[in-house]
Amino acid sequence: MKASLAAGVTSTVECTVDRERTIGFMGEKARVYATPMLVRDIELASRDLLLPHLDPGEDSVGTRIELDHLAATLLGMKVAITVTVTAVNGRAVTFEVSGRDSADLICRGTHGRFVVDVKKTEERLAAKARKAGLA
Repeated sequence: MKASLAAGVTSTVECTVDRERTIGFMGEKARVYATPMLVRDIELASRDLLLPHLDPGEDSVGTRIELDHLAATLLGMKVAITVTVTAVNGRAVTFEVSGRDSADLICRGTHGRFVVDVKKTEERLAAKARKAGLA
């Protein structure tokens, strides 16, 4: 990790709530941003913020999410997701997250990520696959 990764680093990304990001189980008139897709978008925004601050061969994985999904966002609406680093503790990085559509604050919470060495992670996963009889 680079020294540039520190508390206060922030980023806002925008996305449009397309059909893939919505729930369908309540019918077409109630098609809104699905919480699991919101979580995915928060993870992607956080990872994208981290990448410029990582060394070659490093990446990050999500370890924790605590999220209040506060308001429905309709199909076709734009969402702005803001992620801000609040703590860097070794390889553990904590973010404050929030999301807004054009009408409401739609979410707030925290997200944790862990910076990993990709090659070492591949080795650990290969060992686990062997242990599980999958290799």
